[in-house]
Amino acid sequence: MKISVLGSTGSIGKSALNVISNFKNCTVIGLSANKNKSLLNKQVKKFKPKYIAVGINELKNISLIKEADIVLIAVVGSSGLIPLINSIRLKKRIALANKEALVIAGELISRLLKKYKAKIVPVDSEHSAIFQCINDNDKSQISKIILTASGGPFRNHSYKNLSKVCIKDVLRHPTWRMGKKITVDSATLMNKGFEVIEAHYLFGIPYDKIEVVVHPQSIVHSGVEFIDGSIIAQLGITDMRLPIQYALTYPKREYSSIKKLNLAEIGKLEFHKLSTKNFPCFELALSAAKISGSMLTVLNAANEVAVKKFLDNKISFIKIPKLIEKAMNRHKVIKNPDLEDILKVDFETREYVEEIAR
Repeated sequence: MKISVLGSTGSIGKSALNVISNFKNCTVIGLSANKNKSLLNKQVKKFKPKYIAVGINELKNISLIKEADIVLIAVVGSSGLIPLINSIRLKKRIALANKEALVIAGELISRLLKKYKAKIVPVDSEHSAIFQCINDNDKSQISKIILTASGGPFRNHSYKNLSKVCIKDVLRHPTWRMGKKITVDSATLMNKGFEVIEAHYLFGIPYDKIEVVVHPQSIVHSGVEFIDGSIIAQLGITDMRLPIQYALTYPKREYSSIKKLNLAEIGKLEFHKLSTKNFPCFELALSAAKISGSMLTVLNAANEVAVKKFLDNKISFIKIPKLIEKAMNRHKVIKNPDLEDILKVDFETREYVEEIAR
């Protein structure tokens, strides 16, 4: 089995290579990284891939994916869109760990998947859980999807306290170790909004049948309620190697040396209703989802710029949703945008947010 790992130096990419290194029948044929050349060089020495790419623009090079049996897309942000489209057109099996591509171009991606009959197996822990729970069940038997959320580091904070948080506070996620961008998105709950959108496009489930429940322990990764009232959920420790391995071995399961879940040690599992009072990013995501079309591209582009501004210490944490809302309010929606429309809106939104964030 030949695998290309796009975004090999990020947290998902590193975990993926850790999983792959334990498989005797796997060959890493392609690796890509954005900036971390030092780590990429170490990975190249170990895995000896045929194809290597450095920089976002190099992701457009289809040689990375042409000879692969599986393409793991673990790059951050909208840069995952072009390699996802190329992988679909080449009818590859895609292990997808990039939710932004589905957020900004879900309708386009859905059309392409039907046309080329490519297969996406989600890597996100929540969507992997849903994928496993649905299995071969008829979607008409599904009552709703239950997405779990840790609630992030500020679940019990007041809005006044949020105005004072610093980068260090935001990057201290209670249960997961992730890259900086997704950790900020988790703190604003934008990530959970993105996951709702991702679930809608991945599984063809209406938004009104997707529920988000706060689960601080992050043991139940998500579940599916069926029309008879029964709920099937997937549980596991907080280790991304588990959903990564399943995406690579699907439909089979392979032995894993990863620590097993011990329910007796966990003791109890809590679930709470999601309160978005202090987290407008989640509501902005749902609003963009209902509008759909190019508004979803605006949502993601504005968020990416705003999050970078925060990480660069240029804006406060609570200004992130304000910038996104301004970008959404000024946008004239394009229904059923094609790739050219999406790329244009993405570029224009980034320019606008850069300007108003100065």
